[in-house]
Amino acid sequence: MNMDTIKRIWKTKELRNSLFYILFALTIFRVAAHITVPGINPAGLAEFLNSNQFLGLLNVFSGGTLENFSIVAMGIAPYITSSIIFQLLGMIFPQIEEMQKEESGRQKINRWTRLATVPLALVQGYGLISIFSQQGLGGVLGSTASFDLSGFGLIVALISMTAGTIFLMWIGELISERGVGNGISIMILAGIISGFPTFLQQVASTYTRDSLGDILLFVLLTLVTVVTVVIINEGQRNIPVQYARGGAGKVMSHLPLRINMGGMIPIIFAIAIIVFPPLIAQFFLEARTEFLRNAATFVLQLFGNGVFYGVLYFLLVFTFTFFYASVVFKPEQVAENLQKQGGFIPGIRPGEQTANYLNWVKNRILLTGAVFLGGIAVLPLIVQAFTGQQNLVVGGASILIIVAVVIDMIKQIESQITMRQY
Repeated sequence: MNMDTIKRIWKTKELRNSLFYILFALTIFRVAAHITVPGINPAGLAEFLNSNQFLGLLNVFSGGTLENFSIVAMGIAPYITSSIIFQLLGMIFPQIEEMQKEESGRQKINRWTRLATVPLALVQGYGLISIFSQQGLGGVLGSTASFDLSGFGLIVALISMTAGTIFLMWIGELISERGVGNGISIMILAGIISGFPTFLQQVASTYTRDSLGDILLFVLLTLVTVVTVVIINEGQRNIPVQYARGGAGKVMSHLPLRINMGGMIPIIFAIAIIVFPPLIAQFFLEARTEFLRNAATFVLQLFGNGVFYGVLYFLLVFTFTFFYASVVFKPEQVAENLQKQGGFIPGIRPGEQTANYLNWVKNRILLTGAVFLGGIAVLPLIVQAFTGQQNLVVGGASILIIVAVVIDMIKQIESQITMRQY
């Protein structure tokens, strides 16, 4: 985006107002991120999050709101989980799959997704409070080391956190309606950027001459990661397509297949799944049945193991990359549409052979994209294992989100400018 584009944005009233509206909405979001849940003292919470891997990731995807245990501490994670559930249901039940193809059906599914967010937010909120109370964090949960999970304070906390999630969901949809980016992604981006000053402060406070090499290595890794993310995120395979246009002869075009079809969605899906077992296990740590107590303890210890956590995280991202691609790109439908429009891939028969060819190319491209996304997801764990540094960790997922959201916003803004010029 050059200076001429920025000038056009400023001169275009609708775009200028949309950007100011987004800034205003993000300001409200960041203000809400500092309103602590009633009865919670956030002192000492940051240290606990740094020592807990899955809660640290949840803090990233909640937009940094978990640090203060604010009323929007869960971010939009319950909404994402609800969306995953209905996408999975669409692959299981043909009726829901048919609804996803029609506008009225999609609107109905969106309403169901919003409604399902409420109970999911209540469950996740209770799980978070259980984690902190059972860890004996007296500086976090009120003035004592215990937290009354059956008292009025719990009800107030759960209602506040659930209302905060619904509030963020509403703000995200309002931002998306402005047509300059996905509202949910923009809020996550704002949360990541808001933590940057704190990160610089931590680096400055622990800086010594001996740590200069680690800092230079961190900067180099960050630059390499950003460049790699941009290359992979924008990379695509152009499949040639030929159309017969009667007297006009043959018209050549291409069908683009992106290496990273899902963007950051597979990582967000993986986060929503990987934090679920530990949260559920927290409910059974004090169960009367010994088997349940032992099972809950085993799950928490298992997810606390860095190697198991990293391998599972990688596999989930890898799997969700193929899953999401199968949802957004269906070779059979593309082949059918090409045949209806009189198009074909040179050297490939229309119909079933075209679908098989597209599926073969898609899987080969996705293999690269899935390995890349999985590597980006576990990059902080790898860097931390080699350097032993807690602060200087390259957040591959954070960088991917920043790059993907910024590129998406720039493309949508340039598209609107071009549309208004014509």
